[in-house]
Amino acid sequence: QVQLVESGGGLVRPGGSLNLSCAASGFTVDSYAIGWFRQAPGKEREGLSFMRSTDGSAYYTNSVRGRFTISRDIAKNTMYLQMNNLKPEDTAVYSCAASGRYSLVTNAVIYDHWGQGTQVTVSS
Repeated sequence: QVQLVESGGGLVRPGGSLNLSCAASGFTVDSYAIGWFRQAPGKEREGLSFMRSTDGSAYYTNSVRGRFTISRDIAKNTMYLQMNNLKPEDTAVYSCAASGRYSLVTNAVIYDHWGQGTQVTVSS
């Protein structure tokens, strides 16, 4: 049974950092496409970052490129999203996702498995 369990959200001041974790079970993080999404109140879900299963290539949306970093630890079977220089507009519920269908998935509809979501609030 595939399961994703997130942790690491919270309240942070503008300019601060958070590292979100997503512990995987039922599959290995180097065999599935993985991604991070967020959804703010009243807004559509936004894809932030994605990693190709075969070679670990990382991709970012423009709004987070240069500030966020996606990674995976195969030994711990965990994926991460390191978020630096956070801004108030980064406030949202963040979710990890995994798909075994393709090596790289950027469309939320194609992801089969989702974490429970973790709240990130950026405020002074």
